[in-house]
Amino acid sequence: MSNGPVPAAEWETVVSNVPLVSVDLVVETDGGVVLGKRENEPAKGEWFVPGGRVRKHERLHDAVERVAESELGCAVATERQLGVYEHLYDTSEFDDTGGKHYVPVGFHVNLKDGGELEPDDQHSAVRTFQPPFEFDLHPYVEAYLDDAGLLE
Repeated sequence: MSNGPVPAAEWETVVSNVPLVSVDLVVETDGGVVLGKRENEPAKGEWFVPGGRVRKHERLHDAVERVAESELGCAVATERQLGVYEHLYDTSEFDDTGGKHYVPVGFHVNLKDGGELEPDDQHSAVRTFQPPFEFDLHPYVEAYLDDAGLLE
């Protein structure tokens, strides 16, 4: 298993040529659903569920635990796997890649032991929201929340 990021030049080649397998987390707490305001493309500036790519030879549940720790600073307990999705974006962190194509596996999770949220540098903020939401959800986020039974 790779322990770090793929070098930028190689990552650009990957983004240009293949779909990315990832995990996305619908994090439910007593206070609502955790969303992060994205600082990077795609979906920059949107409130989105935490998520990240699956590394080679990494089990999906291990990826869920790693992503929760790295993006939120806390541990989670998996309630259930929501399914496999397909996300197509016109943008990416690179100008000439033709966007990004993700094949995420969605998971409905809960924070363990009332963990304290600590956002990473990919998010300008991480907050807990209660439905109904005071803003329009990104369509991919709305699909996750609907499948998790968390929309009113």
